[in-house]
Amino acid sequence: MTPDGRSAEADGPSRTLGLTGANGRSESSRIVVVVEALASIPAWTPDPDPKISRALAFLDGDLDAETVLRAGDGAGVVAAVAVALPVIALVGVPSVAIAAGLLVGTAVTAVARYSPRVLATASRTRALGTAPELVSSAVLRMRLTPTPETAAAFAVDTGGGRLARSLAEHARQARGTGRSGLSSFVDEWAEWFPALRRALTLVESAGSAPPEERERALDAALDVTLDGTRETMAEFAASVQGPATALYAFGVLLPLALVALLPTAGTVGVEVPLAAVVLGYDVLLPVALVAASVWLLARRPVAFPPTQISRAHPAVPDRRWPAPVLGCAAAAGAWLLVGRVAAPWTALVTAPTAGLGVSLVVAYRPMTAVRDRVEAVEEGLPDALYLVGREVGRGRAVEAALDDAVELLESATGDVLADAARQQRQVRAGVRESFLGEHGALATVPSKRARSTAELLAVAASEGQPAGPAIVAMADHLDDLRGVEREIRRDLERVTSTLANTAAVFGPLVGGATITLAEQMSSDGPLTAAVSPAALGIAVGIYVAALAAILTVLATGLERGLDRSLVGYRVGRALCLASAVFVAGLVGTGWLV
Repeated sequence: MTPDGRSAEADGPSRTLGLTGANGRSESSRIVVVVEALASIPAWTPDPDPKISRALAFLDGDLDAETVLRAGDGAGVVAAVAVALPVIALVGVPSVAIAAGLLVGTAVTAVARYSPRVLATASRTRALGTAPELVSSAVLRMRLTPTPETAAAFAVDTGGGRLARSLAEHARQARGTGRSGLSSFVDEWAEWFPALRRALTLVESAGSAPPEERERALDAALDVTLDGTRETMAEFAASVQGPATALYAFGVLLPLALVALLPTAGTVGVEVPLAAVVLGYDVLLPVALVAASVWLLARRPVAFPPTQISRAHPAVPDRRWPAPVLGCAAAAGAWLLVGRVAAPWTALVTAPTAGLGVSLVVAYRPMTAVRDRVEAVEEGLPDALYLVGREVGRGRAVEAALDDAVELLESATGDVLADAARQQRQVRAGVRESFLGEHGALATVPSKRARSTAELLAVAASEGQPAGPAIVAMADHLDDLRGVEREIRRDLERVTSTLANTAAVFGPLVGGATITLAEQMSSDGPLTAAVSPAALGIAVGIYVAALAAILTVLATGLERGLDRSLVGYRVGRALCLASAVFVAGLVGTGWLV
């Protein structure tokens, strides 16, 4: 049970989601309006679902479980009608339309009801990715001031996100009781990340241990956290390969292989109606792929989330019009170009796909550039800390050690240190203000890792020489943490690289080649009258575009966790490449056959 009496059995600890910022609040309000509108559609009251209630409590939104359940049923009704009416218009068979509508409506309802649990799981997974840094902050403060209360407060101050906010709440509740809040905090989260309990138990026990035992306990706490993260993700990487292979085989290879067989159906007296092709390739298969992707992503136990870059960042332009304008220009250019080299129907698929891809790339490229700089700064932090910590341990001031490190570092991290050192000289700023002040060196570097490093240097400036070994230990830990991140990505790379390549290259290439083969087979004789080559090409082209988007989201989520700007940028690139490869597959196969 959590401290407020709620159970944490299914979807994680029930703490605040923390939808912070104006964008988060406005987006949340829009979601609430849509959900409430959908909830007004059904006239019945769904049965209560405790798991959804717990998930919503974890997300701490403005919606109750009954409203969400009713909205799920309402979304199913809307989807059923939206599918049934076009099918009736195309096929003219009410029974087929009703069956298709019920099938899609039921699927949409199931997805809507499962969404809160998926969102809660994603939030928990993202939060647990910050566990190693939270433990390291607590450990490093314990090296300087061996009191668990001070360590917990420092971990909260230097951390960010869900995990740090949860620890802050536990520390607040423990205030005045003689406890640090670490024990109740790990009781809440240990079910989802058992290594966290052992690590913070070691941190707390180190407060009353002799100095030599304290150092061993603190070193063990860091090792336990990293080893737990490594083992948990290694098990996940091994377990996900089978389902990912099945998704690849039955969601990509088999459907594309069947495309070539559709024109031959007439030879055995089977007419495949266009509605069945559209329903199968453009509705059922994408829905199945989305469901499988959600299931795989929900099983990810820990995610090292990429740095979130908001539109408020000064390097991100306020203007939003270039993305849709350039997207429309790209769509128009693709329409004109594709119409000259391929069949006219090809432009109906590739032009919107290319236009959407360009729009996404243009919209999210500035955020990606900021993230690239953040990663470059974080890459050099271990070296910078080692250089500074070594000099501080020799008795030099942090300010002087920073000046020396600037001369030795030729990297983005060195540029940040140079900026901080310049502010210290020019405006007489202290260490903390030179990094974290309004115009500090990290003011435009939204890196929690870099900011926690600056906090440590600020503490070291007041502690003096005893802080030197702690800074060096921080450098070693950051180096180990980056090593764990690289190892985890290597473990997942066999899955994610296959998915990404299939999304952008293999799927569109095979789809285009198969359509050309189907056209050639149809030209040899009237194999089927129900599906023309153009209609088949459009249906499969839409499926290929959906495949590019869905598999890219899945690959990105497995590798890095879900972040809007990162996912949007990668999906945009995949759509641009997929549209070009699809046309290349059509034209190239035509030349060969």
